[in-house]
Amino acid sequence: MAVIDKTVSVPLGTGARVPSLPLGLLLKAVKRSIAIVVLLAVWEIVPRVGLVQATFLPPFSKVAEAWWALFTGGDLAVHFQASIGRSLLGFGLAIAAAIPLGLLIGWYPKVAEVLNPLLELFRNTAALALLPVFTLILGIGETSKVALVFYSCSWPILLNTINGVKNVDPLLIKSAKSMGLGSLRLFQKVILPASVPTIFTGIRLAGAYSILVLIAAEMVGAKAGLGYLINYTQFNFQIPEMYAGIITISLLGILFNQLLVTLERRFSSWKTQSND
Repeated sequence: MAVIDKTVSVPLGTGARVPSLPLGLLLKAVKRSIAIVVLLAVWEIVPRVGLVQATFLPPFSKVAEAWWALFTGGDLAVHFQASIGRSLLGFGLAIAAAIPLGLLIGWYPKVAEVLNPLLELFRNTAALALLPVFTLILGIGETSKVALVFYSCSWPILLNTINGVKNVDPLLIKSAKSMGLGSLRLFQKVILPASVPTIFTGIRLAGAYSILVLIAAEMVGAKAGLGYLINYTQFNFQIPEMYAGIITISLLGILFNQLLVTLERRFSSWKTQSND
């Protein structure tokens, strides 16, 4: 039976053809963009017909113009670099500290017994509630902001790592032990790989926290950053520029999350292959 390849191709004037795109992929992209297009259309129309005051919610076209002006003028790049640098540093430090600690707590019950009361105390303390403490102890410079990101990111990574280790299928552990694997090899070959999906769930949550918490921290005592940009434009009543900063944060969060999803698929490829 012949197989029909549903692709979309665009003929060129000389008879050459550009690389074809699968029709299914094109339709999927269209479906995913419908909601965004509708939202932007509503955003553009509602202020123009007077349903809301355009002073406080400018049409999307005005916001896009402000975003482009900030981008071409270089201001957006300065604030973006300041925010992404702080976010990645705190996020990276949280990964480096929380994953080994979570593996240790999850694998050794005696360590968990000692540290669990302390973990329960701090995990229920909101990061933003400690912002004044970090500012008083570490000052209003970069250190306090990075420390706040580190604190907020550590908990989802740590807790998901502990749960990932503790919730490994007992049958896998029994099978590995029956094959003569020692404690170290069991951890390397079974526990750690089986925990990767749960660990990455925590990493993705931490990625979102690293941006959200940082934006709040940058609104206090910062001279650059997307949080500072939003706060500054609000006080100076530059409303389109304020919304441009908010959109930039949203785009940054989407890109950050997509990067983490790609890394998760790469490190969890063994699980996908086993399910095929």
